[in-house]
Amino acid sequence: MPRPGNRLIDLLLEHGIPERAARIYLVACRAGPLTAGELARHAAVPRVDAYRLVRRLEEKGLLTVSGRRPMRLAALPPAELVDRWIRGAAERLRRMEADRVRLVNGWQEELAIGDPDGSRKFAVLEGRPAIQSFLKRRVGAAEKEVLLSVSGFSLASAIDGGVDRSLRAARDRGVRVRLVTEVTAANLEDAKHFASCAELRHAAAPVTNRAIAIDRTGALVFVSGEEGLGASGGTQVALWSSATEFLALVREYHQRTWARAVPAAARIVELETPPAAVLPIRRGHDSAPFERLREVTAIGMRATGRSALDLDAGGLIGAIAEEIGRAVAEEVEGRTPEEIARSLARYYAAHGPGRLEIARTAPLVLRVTSCRACLPQSPEVGRVLCPKLLASVLTRRLGGSWEVSPPDPSRHATRGCLFGVSPA
Repeated sequence: MPRPGNRLIDLLLEHGIPERAARIYLVACRAGPLTAGELARHAAVPRVDAYRLVRRLEEKGLLTVSGRRPMRLAALPPAELVDRWIRGAAERLRRMEADRVRLVNGWQEELAIGDPDGSRKFAVLEGRPAIQSFLKRRVGAAEKEVLLSVSGFSLASAIDGGVDRSLRAARDRGVRVRLVTEVTAANLEDAKHFASCAELRHAAAPVTNRAIAIDRTGALVFVSGEEGLGASGGTQVALWSSATEFLALVREYHQRTWARAVPAAARIVELETPPAAVLPIRRGHDSAPFERLREVTAIGMRATGRSALDLDAGGLIGAIAEEIGRAVAEEVEGRTPEEIARSLARYYAAHGPGRLEIARTAPLVLRVTSCRACLPQSPEVGRVLCPKLLASVLTRRLGGSWEVSPPDPSRHATRGCLFGVSPA
């Protein structure tokens, strides 16, 4: 027996709501107002995709903003959604009744023309919904194989339109499904999803021709849209043909691209084991990365059964200082430590975080006062951050390796922080 949630998702799909967006809407209905991150987690949707889908649901009126900091999203009540569908269906029926004569006459004229060449059939499809609906029907009728050559950024729209479910059903019937695309960090979750319903390979070069061949019956080629000439899904155009020459070209392109590609599993392992883990933080958009950090610690506590973790703040502060020092080094001048120190004094006067001056030249000692990094509740932050920052600036400007001594905390109150500079 199908689960109720699946029936609700199918109903939403029938009304043009992508599957993952439908899951987000159902979570909002069940759990009440939630943040975008909470909706993503409960709906098992990658966070980057969730923000895009939440915006689409807001545009359609299925989600509304509730509250601020953090902003929460509430679902349009199902009763109101159904009433909206009923009104829309009534309006479409009214228009069809008004256009009945014109529609019937046009259809009869088309039938009267006939098919002058039954062996060469072409169909022009306009708009993403029409293309995806046509493609799902063709995949549903496939008997032997479905060959797909698509660009990496097309995977998300295919999932939103339910094409992935048609491919999975075809594979379960014994149809061979082969997909070649670019697997990148940006579409990694989508690629892993398709790897579960198709033989997937990572293309050695960008896939320039988005095409699908189905059995020996025909092929679909995208000729415009977001990937090419058009500006939106409404202008997307695809061509279907059962012409022998057309089908042969599509199959040949897929086979050539497939032969040069590498198994997706190897590519996924490569992307999931990067040399470094980066947490990008943008001014005004810093809640998401820190929420990610909170999620990582929560995973660790669940895995260990602990209720608390102590993180090495010094290592984190050092990494921040290194990044800040890299940026400051591009703003200062000098070819010797003393010249750089004088340039740093001018930089600190203009930008902070405090006031810097040269306390001694031989050996070089720098004094920083009124430093905003030395917070009253945690002065150790500045005493770790500042020497790392200064060492990073000197290393970037002069090369080699430089050491900056930590300040003497017993003298901080009267003399500021003193930092000794020396080659490592």
